[in-house]
This record gives sequence, C-alpha cells and structure tokens, in this order.
Amino acid sequence: MKLTGTPFFVLSLVLVPLSIGLLMYFWNRVRGPQPLLFGTRFAMVLFAQATAVTLVFVMVNNDNHLYGGWDDLLGTGNHVRAVPVPPAGDATAAANPPGQARVIQQFGPVDDKAVPKDVKTTDLKGRVSGVDGEVLVWTPPQYDDPAYKDKKFPVVELLAGFPGSSSAWFGSMNASKQLAPLMKSGQVAPFILVSPRVVLLPGHIDTGCADVPGKVNAETWLARDVPQMVLDNFRAEPGPENWAVAGYSAGAHCAARLGIAHSNRFHAAVSMSGYNDPMGENDSLTAKDSHLREISNPLYMLQHAQTPPNVALYVTGKKGDGYEDAVALQKAAKAPTAVTPVEVNGPHLTSTWEPMVPSVFAWLTQAVGKTG
Repeated sequence: MKLTGTPFFVLSLVLVPLSIGLLMYFWNRVRGPQPLLFGTRFAMVLFAQATAVTLVFVMVNNDNHLYGGWDDLLGTGNHVRAVPVPPAGDATAAANPPGQARVIQQFGPVDDKAVPKDVKTTDLKGRVSGVDGEVLVWTPPQYDDPAYKDKKFPVVELLAGFPGSSSAWFGSMNASKQLAPLMKSGQVAPFILVSPRVVLLPGHIDTGCADVPGKVNAETWLARDVPQMVLDNFRAEPGPENWAVAGYSAGAHCAARLGIAHSNRFHAAVSMSGYNDPMGENDSLTAKDSHLREISNPLYMLQHAQTPPNVALYVTGKKGDGYEDAVALQKAAKAPTAVTPVEVNGPHLTSTWEPMVPSVFAWLTQAVGKTG
C-alpha cells in the first residue's frame, strides 16, 4: 500500500474512530487478573493514540510531500548504484560524449493523487553519476501548441527540501497549477519544469547536493545527468542562459550552490528560505566534514571564485531564517554575479513558499531566456 496513496489515507482515517469505538466497547468487558486488565486497557489506549498520530502524520505528509514512499520514511531506500569519479567536462555537454547514444526515456503518469495528471515521470539511471531515481517533468501549455511545434523552451530544475519528495513542487507547491494560466496569458515565460529525486541515501542522510567521494555523486546527478535527459527527450533550449534551478529549505541551499558552481548550466538560481552554512541541515553529508562544509558554502564559493560566475540569484528569507544569508551573498557578489535578496515573513513551511511561486517565476522570466 503506497504511503501517499488514497487507500492508506482512507485506512488511517477509518482506524481512528474504530480504535476509539473498540476502546469504549471493551473497556469494561475485559476480564482477568489485575495485571492483565491493566495491560490490556493500556494496549487499547496506545492503539487508539497510534491511529490518531498516524492520521495526523499522513495528512501532514500528503500536504507537504516530505516522504514519497515507505523507503524514504524508513530510511531504507538507496538510489546510489555506483560512485564513479565523474569525468571532467563542461556541464553543458553533460553525459553524452561524442558517439554516445542519447538518453531516451519512457514517461508515465505520477502515482500521486496530489500531482496533476499532466505531470509525467520517468526512472532515470544516471550515466555519469551512478545515481538512479525518478524525475518528474511538466511541459508548458505552449509545448503542444502547433504554433510552437519548432520552438525550444527554457527549463527550470526544481529541488525539494529535506526530507522532500520529487512530487512536492507539483503537489504541495502547486507550481504547474499556478503557472499554467500565467504562461497562457504571457505574464510568465513558458518554462519546462523538472523535479528530480533529491533524497538518494539510506539512513535519513541529506546529500547536500554534493559529490562526496565514495558516498554519492548528487551534484553530478543534478547538474549533468538530469539536464542531459531533459535535452535528449524534450524541446529544451541547450544554452545555460535558458536554464535555472530553484529550491526551498535544503533545496534552496542546493539551488544557490549549484547555480554558483555550474553557471555553465544554470544562469539563474532561486533560493527560498535557504542557508549558506551546510550545517543548516544537521543530517547533511557536507555538514559532517569540515573541508566539505567550507567549500560547499555558497558564500565561500562566491568569495573564492577564480572568476565571478555569470549567474543571477534570487534569495528569499525572513530574519533568522535565510535573510541574513541572502544579504551576505549580495555583499560578496561581484559582477557579473547578481544577487537579489528578498525579505519575507511566515513559517519555514510550504504554506509560505507556495504563494511565492508566481513572483519567483516572474523574476525568472526576466532572468533567463524567453520563448515567444
């Protein structure tokens, strides 16, 4: 039974009144010695409480898409097939060296009732990274319009927080639902939206979107394998000026560092309530090693870049939750790097970030290439 599916939600919903009814019915019907009587009643109370807690968890998880499946919840899922040393090369060339076949994928519907039916998914085996995982893709209204049949489109790669499901941007964030009418009216550019899996390791460990030798090639997965798959399967503009990456929370940290590190792939990056110091996520691999922690900090990356990256950053946060980090990035930026800090209010939840989607994409429309 799928964690985010309707059957499990209905089961969780039914078990709450059932457990309470059983508790009330059997409370005075239990017979036996006092220890047995106490133990039985205590077990019934625990069962009733467990069903209530389970229902609350299921509702919160379905609303926020924290865990996409049982493996993610239990920390047993491992999406790292191998950890090869990624070959040096331009990220815009991604995973297809001369003579190598394109990465052609089969796409199907997303098994999540919260995700719109026009979102497609595929299981990608990362050729360069050694990472395997699902990638969700949504194409804009213009994509299937005969008037645009020869047109290529800009791309935004969307990163969930940690824990976070690849469905989150289309479910709890309602990105495609909000943007489709804005794209039809011309208020927002018609972007292809791509949401790859970001939870890759077992044991509830965040990759920090980094390549960690012997552990995981998360950065290569996000900056090379996923973009190459998009280029091979969709009418996507290839140049970095037409690509952006956006994320919230831990995904915001990743978006900023990927934008800075791979300005040859992403010309713009959006960080919503992120952080510079990887220790902002205690379960991050990059936070556990002093060297990785230093070099994975977007502020450090800007301050020590040989050449200022040609990237535009849109960094939001409230005071005490990302805003100070946004200002620090702005102060460290040197042309052509541009940083736009935006102060917001609200809790560290998707309920704060979801309403920001239209304004974020209005900014992205100005920051990356347009199709019209």
